[in-house]
Amino acid sequence: MSQRIRVIIADDHPVILFGAAQALARFPEIEVVGQARQSTELIQVLQKTPCDVLVSDLAMPGGQFGDGMPLLGYVGRQFASVRIVVLTMLENPALLKRLREVGVTAVISKADDLSHIGLAIVQVMRGQEYIGPSVKAALDSMGLSASGQQRDVVLSKRELEVVRLFVSGMTITEIAAHLRRSIKTISTQKNTAMRKLGIDRDSELFQYAQSNGLLNLAAYVGDGNPDTPSASRPAIG
Repeated sequence: MSQRIRVIIADDHPVILFGAAQALARFPEIEVVGQARQSTELIQVLQKTPCDVLVSDLAMPGGQFGDGMPLLGYVGRQFASVRIVVLTMLENPALLKRLREVGVTAVISKADDLSHIGLAIVQVMRGQEYIGPSVKAALDSMGLSASGQQRDVVLSKRELEVVRLFVSGMTITEIAAHLRRSIKTISTQKNTAMRKLGIDRDSELFQYAQSNGLLNLAAYVGDGNPDTPSASRPAIG
């Protein structure tokens, strides 16, 4: 490439910003032209600094443009020529399809070596996707290819109801009392939903809901009705 690839990095953790910049310094064809720690800073940098690739954390609270899917969607609409590489602590396969829908062309887990950021940047500038090894391993564990197209995530109406209440702040005991079901039943439904989503820990469930604007989980369905599946989002059975 005759011209260096201009990159902006966005992450709310200074150590990640520093580490990513150091990792990219080893790629002579890449130049870091800007950094941001929240969405307001990011949009300001994008508006005044021409760039080819944005490397962004998925969960980056603070700032007037939010984070997660709403922020990435906004960037995709307003800065359509910018390729997007996402850094995330989440490795669940259900996330991949959502990211593609907002124009993300590369996904890397923060558990991966930061050198993968540079590899991803070079790849997306060639018009190709890049899936980091940890995310790929998560896909493989569920029998999915890197395209994530083998099957949709299917949550039952009751599983969805339990997840919605749990991420809103209720405990398993409170949900059981609210829905008049046993604690064991509620726990089983929550665990089943997490398994379907490829999530192992409660913290990941909260992060997934926050990052995707799914705290009320209305985004899982096409018309806001938990009984109606959507072909473009994880389906509700």
